[in-house]
Amino acid sequence: MELSTFFQQLANALSLGSLYALIAIGYTMVYGILRLINFAHGDVFMLGPYFAFYAISMLLMPWWAAFVVAVGLTALFGIGLERVAYRPLRDSPKISVMISAIGASFLIENLGIVIFGGRPKSFASIPLFDTVIKFGSVSILSVSLFIPVITFVSLFILLWIVNRTKTGLAMRAVSTDLDAARLMAVDVNKTISFTFGIGSLLAGLGGIMWTLKYPQLNPLMGVMPGLKCFIAAVIGGIGNISGAVLGGFLLGIIEIMIVAFLPELTGYRDAFAFVLLIVVLLVKPAGLLGKAQTVKV
Repeated sequence: MELSTFFQQLANALSLGSLYALIAIGYTMVYGILRLINFAHGDVFMLGPYFAFYAISMLLMPWWAAFVVAVGLTALFGIGLERVAYRPLRDSPKISVMISAIGASFLIENLGIVIFGGRPKSFASIPLFDTVIKFGSVSILSVSLFIPVITFVSLFILLWIVNRTKTGLAMRAVSTDLDAARLMAVDVNKTISFTFGIGSLLAGLGGIMWTLKYPQLNPLMGVMPGLKCFIAAVIGGIGNISGAVLGGFLLGIIEIMIVAFLPELTGYRDAFAFVLLIVVLLVKPAGLLGKAQTVKV
């Protein structure tokens, strides 16, 4: 492989890994607080670009305003989803909550088909993100440079919230022991809603960035990215924010590089994520940055 081709593929890998990382953070935040896998997270990811699409095409908003509105609506949707589908089952067995999450996922997908239509839509072309930037013989689409920057800025802000604010302290308290947090006068419902809101906001932002890079919308577009981002969160150590980012980058780089070096395996691209998951869990069951948990008998 030529050096220019290698750097071209590396840029693609970092861009894809950044998208996986941005979306995986939502999975790991919800699990860290509630020990719940939000299977509807991939479908929340799908809503962000649809909100932006209709804000631009029907309400004639400028793209930056449409993105802000879309991300805000996605965050509100995540808060509403937690209030309707998860909060009533908070004291129920974990299997009930998991079934509710799966049901919510199928409901959102099918409502998306009914409301948005099953026919794929093309996302608006935005010159700022469609510009081709050349570094010598390497050509990179500008959106591929924006995505890692947005991911790292989001990670920095999120870590600051978690580690430096009272809300972050409440999140860590609920994550450690929900019942003890209640006894210490922590508003558990508000903290969990905030966590779902932030996770959904990042999912909506990731969905918009994904659609700018792969400009096609359909109601099932979040299924495979959702699965892969869940895998990224598990690989990094689910419940660990930095681990989710590490897992996302690792998954994106391996996926792109294997296809680049072995193009005959392109049809098996999605399978690499599951193979990597199995290998990591066999070697380190808690994930790369996860901590082993003791089971109380």
